[in-house]
Amino acid sequence: MPSENLIPNLESIVGSKHVLTGEGRTAYYRSGFRSGIGSAAAVVFPGTLLEQWKVLEECVNANCAVIMQAAKTGLTEGSCPSGFDYDRQVVVVNITRIKKITLLNGGKQALVFPGTTLHELEQELAKVGRVPHSVIGSTTIGATVVGGIANNAGGALCKRGSSYTELAMFARVKRDGSLELVDHLGIQNLGETPEEIFSSLENETFSDSDVGDYEKPASDREYGSRIRDLESGTPNRFNADPRRLYEVSGSAGKVAAFAVRVDTYPAPKMKQVFFLGTNNPEDFDVLRRDVLGKFEELPEMCEYMNRGIFDVACKYGKDVFLSIKHLGTKRLPKAYALKSSAEYHLNKIPFLPKFLPDLFLYYVSQLFPKHLPERMLQYRDKFEYYLILVTADDCIDETRRYLTDKWSQRDGVDFFECTESEQEAALLHRFAAAGAAIRYQNLHQRTTEEVLALDIALQGNDPDWVEELPSEITEHLELALYYGHFMCHVFHQDYIFKKGTDVAAIKKKMLERLDRKGAEYPAEHNVGHMYKAGDTLRNFYDELDPTNTFNPGIGKTEKSRRALFT
Repeated sequence: MPSENLIPNLESIVGSKHVLTGEGRTAYYRSGFRSGIGSAAAVVFPGTLLEQWKVLEECVNANCAVIMQAAKTGLTEGSCPSGFDYDRQVVVVNITRIKKITLLNGGKQALVFPGTTLHELEQELAKVGRVPHSVIGSTTIGATVVGGIANNAGGALCKRGSSYTELAMFARVKRDGSLELVDHLGIQNLGETPEEIFSSLENETFSDSDVGDYEKPASDREYGSRIRDLESGTPNRFNADPRRLYEVSGSAGKVAAFAVRVDTYPAPKMKQVFFLGTNNPEDFDVLRRDVLGKFEELPEMCEYMNRGIFDVACKYGKDVFLSIKHLGTKRLPKAYALKSSAEYHLNKIPFLPKFLPDLFLYYVSQLFPKHLPERMLQYRDKFEYYLILVTADDCIDETRRYLTDKWSQRDGVDFFECTESEQEAALLHRFAAAGAAIRYQNLHQRTTEEVLALDIALQGNDPDWVEELPSEITEHLELALYYGHFMCHVFHQDYIFKKGTDVAAIKKKMLERLDRKGAEYPAEHNVGHMYKAGDTLRNFYDELDPTNTFNPGIGKTEKSRRALFT
């Protein structure tokens, strides 16, 4: 139960309508996007940077555990409480009301507040012919810039890697238990007190000459070179990469971000998508080595799908495809929130099937006509493996020449250049694949166990990217679905097991196989509460948060408060 003064004090800071209490009102915010739920005395929605600071002060003074939460799009339960065994009150601080974008240096960088979404940043940058530092799958459903950075979110871009910055302002709890504001934004003359500093940022009272530290990275600027190392025995990118753990970057909510600076990049003038098919994985491996080793310009994206995920996404991701195409991305975050809230309440009714909104959307989508272009469906029948190769500007002709003059001369391969409608369909189909396994399991929940979803980063020099599972695993499998970011060698692998399978035991065996290959996991969804943090990541968390105030238990670490040291 909350202490006597905690809730009134929080309400005095943000207003009573922005403090939620009670099991029913807080349920959505206490639960993860796909799974996970825990206890919380309150969910608080500050509306300004100063309100966020005062809420944190109140929580720290009341000896609460604090869960920083943004759009709640993470897939490993990292932005919600985990379980009901905390040793103190838990307060969820949701920062989605605190939005602002300030373009710096003619738009070459952006200063963003913690509630700003990647989609909003995309829209603002489009006005000046720029694009964001990162494009991730959950951009469409409201993922925030800060959330991506805090989790080293990977994304689909070949030229730019995980979300990253060294220019940030954040709060941390020091070893003596006091709350400290750390200003590493690289902007001078903001003021001395939190009130002055936050006012300067919100009112943009600083001048261009006050902004410095442009030489410090505000994105993964080395990625375009790193991905080209075809002999690397280290994966190109993964959440716990020690090269990309820096203050807010990779913090997983162990500090509270107030603002970050991120790099932006020139928007392509032209784009062209190529759709490729083969029945021999070696053909794609040859293409990868040629593109990364010999091309002057890298592609924008290169997305992989196998026939299994193509089929499942076609049938069970159809409503997602149609929603984005016809409703647009602006409405999706609210739609997902409403759907999740409805699911929570309906799942509590014993005689109703679980995930009823999912079932409804699936059956409604089947009433619509065929949504995929004919050429894509022909490739589905002809080939087992597919690439969606997105190119821009100078890379277009370079790719066209390579595919026509060299790669297509291999036996049993083919490609076509997508029309505009085919480009849209191919990318929407790939996006729909991300949730298709979950939808399949929801429709077949009586005969299958919950989905085991792994996101893995293979070594840069690993040619065996197509998994071959032993019979001791395949005998329990209903479906194995593979898709991912091919040039990066980052793959999503979703497994649906038959009812009665010991999924925990199977997962242990599968992770042991990945360990032997030198793969890293999770690659881009972060450890959350589903994976154990390794020593490097755990030490990073302990250094950021020595008293274990923020997001205790993340990475299967301990939840209890640590002793104070003066």
